[in-house]
Amino acid sequence: MATYNKRGYKPKNKEEKVQEIETASTTAEVFNTLDQTASKTEAFVEKNQKYIFIIIGIVAAVVLGYLGYTEYIAKPKQATAMNDMFQAQKYFDQAVNAVEKDSLFNLALNGGEGKFGMLDIIEEYSGTPAANLANYYAGTAFLRLKDYKKAIEHLNNFSSDDEILAPLAKGNIGDAFVQLNQLEDALGYYEEAANMRDNDYTTPMYLYKAGAIALDLGKSDKALTYFETIKEKYPNASEIAMVEVLIGKAKVLANKY
Repeated sequence: MATYNKRGYKPKNKEEKVQEIETASTTAEVFNTLDQTASKTEAFVEKNQKYIFIIIGIVAAVVLGYLGYTEYIAKPKQATAMNDMFQAQKYFDQAVNAVEKDSLFNLALNGGEGKFGMLDIIEEYSGTPAANLANYYAGTAFLRLKDYKKAIEHLNNFSSDDEILAPLAKGNIGDAFVQLNQLEDALGYYEEAANMRDNDYTTPMYLYKAGAIALDLGKSDKALTYFETIKEKYPNASEIAMVEVLIGKAKVLANKY
């Protein structure tokens, strides 16, 4: 059993004296070990302080460089890019609502009146959020102009966490693959678009498109699942008007009656 010695305590016998000596020896050994470790650490630091300071300097430079880049380069660059993209966005918006769409979509892509188009923004401001968004606009414009391969290329270069834009980009890629008659690819993108977000706009729209393509591919069970999901979860969706008819068709093809 361990004993705790009080100040002024003297060992009563030989056994207690030996124990006291061993305890003192152990304590001294612990302190010696700590001293040796500290000495080795100090020696290591002293020997390698040049390299340590270099490493610290590099880390500091990287952190300060990132902060400086963000504050003095990235932010102003993004602001300039968005300003330069204003006219191209205007052309795109006009094209969506216009009768003569092609010329306006071309202006949105290539610019006009001495202003940048979306393709210029992508090239000049690579890596900025503006260039990322320009890929969405460019991909959608190419889709409307029936240049489906370029549409897929630019839409694949776009990334977003937005509730609507993220699934729309994937769904537009699906639309392009439909036009290229690559229905399996189209189905995959429609499914991805439907599953990316859960809202009353994009989710039923792409479930509907996925179901329609699944029917064309002979995947009636899958199509039925998608149509029934629209009926159960999105009764106010614009697609609901055709869903009952397609559910009946899918059941017939899947022998569910």
